[in-house]
Amino acid sequence: MRSRRAALDPAQFTLFDAAPVPVRPGRSETAPADVPLAEAPLPAIFRHPRAQRELRLGAHVVAYELRRARRRSIGFVVGRDGLSVAAPRWVSLADIESALRERCRWILDKLAEQQALARRLHAARVDWREGTSIPFLGAPVTLALDPRRNSAPGAALLELAAVHGSPQRLLRIGLPPSATREQLREAVQGWLQRQARRVFEERCAHYAPLLKVRVRRIALSSAQTRWGSASIDGSVRLNWRLIHFALPTIDYVVAHELAHLRHMDHSPQFWGVVRSVIPDVEAARGRLKDDVLPVFE
Repeated sequence: MRSRRAALDPAQFTLFDAAPVPVRPGRSETAPADVPLAEAPLPAIFRHPRAQRELRLGAHVVAYELRRARRRSIGFVVGRDGLSVAAPRWVSLADIESALRERCRWILDKLAEQQALARRLHAARVDWREGTSIPFLGAPVTLALDPRRNSAPGAALLELAAVHGSPQRLLRIGLPPSATREQLREAVQGWLQRQARRVFEERCAHYAPLLKVRVRRIALSSAQTRWGSASIDGSVRLNWRLIHFALPTIDYVVAHELAHLRHMDHSPQFWGVVRSVIPDVEAARGRLKDDVLPVFE
């Protein structure tokens, strides 16, 4: 069954293919002068955990993974682990390094971006204990253990309370102070998923008639690289982690997927359908790309 998905994960690998670059006679094998980057300062070494080779690019040493593959060109992938290179078996190491130097700026920029993302992800890891805050519909919610609640263990209730004289959103969870971090995480995630289903159903019900489509089924997704997907039979899957975002961002993803029920592509006609209900598409896409959600570990 044909479907289209919105690739929105900022941590997804970046791929570049380069044709083999021959080494011309008399060409210097030294690295070019240091390339200015958008993000500085940078460490002296970028090292892939499975690195077998290393090369000096500008002022930086890049230790990269090299794989020989049945392909026609040299492929560069910069991901969370670092630089990985796939090259045909017949291409020499000299040609591979020449290709890397040709793309020195691109490689170092992407490595810097991945390093910055890793820092943001580390900062986003949730410390599962009472008093921790997580985003819910674009605003922080503070976790509070409340074993006195007359409900099933782990059930949660969101309320507005005064904390030190200031209003604060508390998520009261029916767990004792002795609850483990795993119990707290499961209770909070379960509550978030229930809220996600409620909000997604409401937003789909709002946008479906505006876009003149019929949604037959809504399902929650836990995908790591997709915010949503839609199938031609009217089925829509939405990532429950969207519930961390404010409503305008959720609305963009909902409208994006419902628009696929009319156009199973990303043609100008498709974007015209999305813009009919979400005029500022670029801003919504930017929020999805730039924001880092809590890491539930």
